[in-house]
Amino acid sequence: MIAAVLGSGAWGTTFSAVLADSGCEVRLWGRDLAVADQINATHRNDKYLPGVTLPVGVSGTSDAAAALAGADIAVIAVPSQSARSVLTPLAGLIGESAVAVSLMKGVELGTDKRMSTVIAESLRLPAARVAVVSGPNLAGEIAARQPTATVVSSIDPQTAALVAKACSCEYFRPYTNGDVVGVELCGAVKNVIALAVGIAQGQGMGYNTTATVITRGLVEITRLGLALGAHAETFAGLAGMGDLVATCASPSSRNNALGKHLGQGKTLDEAVTATRGTAEAVKSSTSVLELSRSVGVEMPITEAVVDVLHRGLPVADMGRRLLTRPHKSEGLDGQVLDLESF
Repeated sequence: MIAAVLGSGAWGTTFSAVLADSGCEVRLWGRDLAVADQINATHRNDKYLPGVTLPVGVSGTSDAAAALAGADIAVIAVPSQSARSVLTPLAGLIGESAVAVSLMKGVELGTDKRMSTVIAESLRLPAARVAVVSGPNLAGEIAARQPTATVVSSIDPQTAALVAKACSCEYFRPYTNGDVVGVELCGAVKNVIALAVGIAQGQGMGYNTTATVITRGLVEITRLGLALGAHAETFAGLAGMGDLVATCASPSSRNNALGKHLGQGKTLDEAVTATRGTAEAVKSSTSVLELSRSVGVEMPITEAVVDVLHRGLPVADMGRRLLTRPHKSEGLDGQVLDLESF
């Protein structure tokens, strides 16, 4: 099986290694010719994934047409807010039977569309030929071949099965799931919650605060997902709780790291510079909040993050705002969890 991976950052490069270890021939595309040349010469990408030797099945290229020629799978691993502009010129290069796979986690600014929709529109593909991969998938740990699992989701079970087969190896276990809406929303919103956790940790808060934000953050993700037609069980699984815990707890999470810098008193520009990588929540928090308002779902943590990032709310006031909201039941009615009361 031939796989083209569009995006030679840390996650795109890591997933290329997974695909190669699973038996695929992989062509990794990026705009930086020096990165492609180093991959071909030394099997390394020291700019984005230092210290990792890539399998011989991974080759680099800065020519998108060459990467996509004859590919069975086109994996998209570019920043979510750049996806449409990157992919639209490539629409004619996708094979008639090829499937596209999103590694991106975000909601598009201005349209509030999920990444699978952006891919389908940009590449002019039917939704049945698009899949998404999401789960507790921190690039550095997977690049070190530490065991993990993930979710491959598509509305077409055959598409999901094809992608799962392509990325199944001894340290990477994919599960399939037909709930594309739920899987994608988990991936997008968990970044916002991880940033909120980072802010609290940067202020010196401990495990009680962290657990509170994670738990209430999962409620926000679930509430939004159910309003948009997602399945409740998705949020307790790998794409939901699994990815949320990993992103909120790991020091290698860029969204969590950026939040810590903000909590320690840095400005947003200073925090972005110190994080040294794309923290998707900086932009996608706004689109997630817009999406929630369009369906009448309350997301107080997300709103507070947007206010800190873009509306001048001091980080010292964030916790106070959340804790002084009107008291509510957690939502237990006997043994039935009532999400409407959250």
